[in-house]
Amino acid sequence: MRAAAAAGREVFGYNRSIDAVQAATFDGFDATDHLDKALARAADSNALIVLSVPVPALPLMLGYIRDFAPKCPLTDVTSVKSAVLEEVQSFGLLEHFVGGHPMAGTAQSGWSAGNPRLFVGAPWVISVDDHVDAGVWTMVMNLALDCGAVVVPARSDEHDAAAATISHLPHLLAEALAVTAGEVPLAFALAAGSFRDGTRVAATAPDLVRAMCEANADQLLPVLERTLGLLGQARDALAAKSPLTDLVEAGHAARIRYDSFSRPEIVTIVVGEEKWREELAAAGRAGGVIRSALPTLGSRE
Repeated sequence: MRAAAAAGREVFGYNRSIDAVQAATFDGFDATDHLDKALARAADSNALIVLSVPVPALPLMLGYIRDFAPKCPLTDVTSVKSAVLEEVQSFGLLEHFVGGHPMAGTAQSGWSAGNPRLFVGAPWVISVDDHVDAGVWTMVMNLALDCGAVVVPARSDEHDAAAATISHLPHLLAEALAVTAGEVPLAFALAAGSFRDGTRVAATAPDLVRAMCEANADQLLPVLERTLGLLGQARDALAAKSPLTDLVEAGHAARIRYDSFSRPEIVTIVVGEEKWREELAAAGRAGGVIRSALPTLGSRE
């Protein structure tokens, strides 16, 4: 709400928390704790609905949307995409749905944790699955760009495989690192930058971490196994008094590749043209991003 309003958009929203609604209202935002009224208003104006709830809350929300605003364009900001896609389909809302996931956030939760510049420069994944409507996709693209993000087009299953490695696995590693250090009496007294950075996301609300990891279990399991294998090799090397060369050098090289990873701008694809979804998925897979709105079929003179 903050980012969209700062971009000059008309926004209104619902939250089940009366405290959150009061805090948002106090800050000048149009918020309510009456979901049916918010959705009826959305239906009257054909507003773009943005679902910002954990995966376990989706069925309840989607049921209300089906009953009160089934024709509204719909997107989400959930950290998994395939599970959301399945839920949306089960409620008969797939026609107007385009999945989304801004790769931004903090370890804090609630209204006070937000800020209007949260998405500036952040990758915002927008799904290009086979069903996706060009008009709704363009709406979501424009929202992301208005919030200052760079758009990364991707298929839902490919997003989930990538998110397992760069988001969900780090959460599990942060939790394990925090637990391990917490069992050593002197550890917290000595902890500095590497521990702080390595455990930052462990401060995230546990229910949110569980929801994202459990909903992406199929993609998370193989990368967790891969990581455990690498750690096992390091353990074996240490036990044998052998050098840790393989893991340390490979990890260093991968990090250097990340630091120099280029993000070429996607500029030539027209949304709605033949094979536009496949072309966008391929461009996103190659690291391409959208920094300014792509044309839509019929919008060019």
